[in-house]
Amino acid sequence: MGQLPVELSGALSMFDVASNDPDGRLVDRSAITEADLDQIGELMNALGGLRTAERRMSEASQHYMQLNETDMRALHFLIIAKHADELVTPGRLADHLGISTASTTKLLDRLEHGNHVERSPHPTDRRALVVTIMPDTHRAARESVGRQQARRVFAAARLTTEERDVVIRFLRDMTADLENGEPESSA
Repeated sequence: MGQLPVELSGALSMFDVASNDPDGRLVDRSAITEADLDQIGELMNALGGLRTAERRMSEASQHYMQLNETDMRALHFLIIAKHADELVTPGRLADHLGISTASTTKLLDRLEHGNHVERSPHPTDRRALVVTIMPDTHRAARESVGRQQARRVFAAARLTTEERDVVIRFLRDMTADLENGEPESSA
């Protein structure tokens, strides 16, 4: 599978600085060379390609499993908890997904009706329930989504330790900048 198309036509790019901020109102480019701007544009286009690939992968997995995005996130959390030998209550799942307990009940009803999860009594708290993923769903998720997610490891493994450190710092800085609205200092 080749590179994903993120170019509109010729030199017009979807995610580079010049295409998105032609008059320099958002990004002060006075201290950035043209070569650096070109490379930053390539980086932004590569991130756009990654987002496109992830969206396609997510949509294909949802279609394969016949579930929506929140359902898939819930199943992923249940799989990770199972691998860690941890119990998941509906409340813990609600916290992880950032949804209300009422929405969690509807989600669990839907997943249980589809034979994807099972609710059972908590082993030590009589008032609580435990949610577990059904073996067939676990297997299907592992063979579809799990295999696709594992492909990310190959790209990371091809990097040196130092290169991974740079990528980690870059992604964390970008995440913080997006969430906080201000760039982090480069300490």
